[in-house]
Amino acid sequence: MLLHCQYSAPGGETSMAFANIIYEKKGPVAILTINREERLNAINGATSAEMAEAMMDFRDDRDLRVAILTGSGTKSFSTGMDLVATAQGENQISGGVSTAFGGFTKGMPLYKPVIAAINGFCLAGGMELALACDIRICTPDARFGLPEVRWAIIPGAGGTQRMPRAIPQAWANYLILTGEQIDAETALQAGLVSHIVPKDEILDRAMKIAETICERGPLAVRAAKEAILRGQDMPLDHGLALEDLLEIRLMASEDAKEGPRAFAEKRKPEYKGR
Repeated sequence: MLLHCQYSAPGGETSMAFANIIYEKKGPVAILTINREERLNAINGATSAEMAEAMMDFRDDRDLRVAILTGSGTKSFSTGMDLVATAQGENQISGGVSTAFGGFTKGMPLYKPVIAAINGFCLAGGMELALACDIRICTPDARFGLPEVRWAIIPGAGGTQRMPRAIPQAWANYLILTGEQIDAETALQAGLVSHIVPKDEILDRAMKIAETICERGPLAVRAAKEAILRGQDMPLDHGLALEDLLEIRLMASEDAKEGPRAFAEKRKPEYKGR
């Protein structure tokens, strides 16, 4: 059940109340926590619907610049789709299109950065959620895998496409075709995550990364992400042409004038997002 109330907390923080997720706004940073600790943050249809509402709010709120995605508790980021609910007949498909994971892994163009703070098991659809994020950090006890072939299915929320784009082909093939798991150190060596962070510091580190991004020009950050995402599927010369178009558009902005001016004046830039 979706609960559409919104309230302000001390310190200017804002929260929207849901049953299966926690969605908070701390200044320009949104934090979405999958809140089904008793199910290792597995995602059923109701959770997917709430995630969709929260992610669309993040996408459309001009004051929000970065999102952090994490799981409640200390054991699991997410173990993916709730197979118990699936076994009971739940179907997260509408009109032939998957509605799983709030549409975040498919069908939701999003050029604002999303950070995955991986605090434990990151498996199946949980791994696919993390792959859809732009930056991934994890705790030392994190475990990663795409076990779907064990159950005679495939990673159908982007795993077969994003994993080979995220890490070397040999590692991607191993994870997808065997369904085996790897630990945090192996994930770091493979380039699946950028940092391993002590368990009690994971959210603080994610916030520091988010705050660093928020200090940069917001239009430039979004354009850079757009160039990365769209350019992945282009020949190099097409990607370079896209980069030129985005740069030309940015150079007409107020922020593009403020950045060099602040550098010349040896002061912190004051970006307006226009």
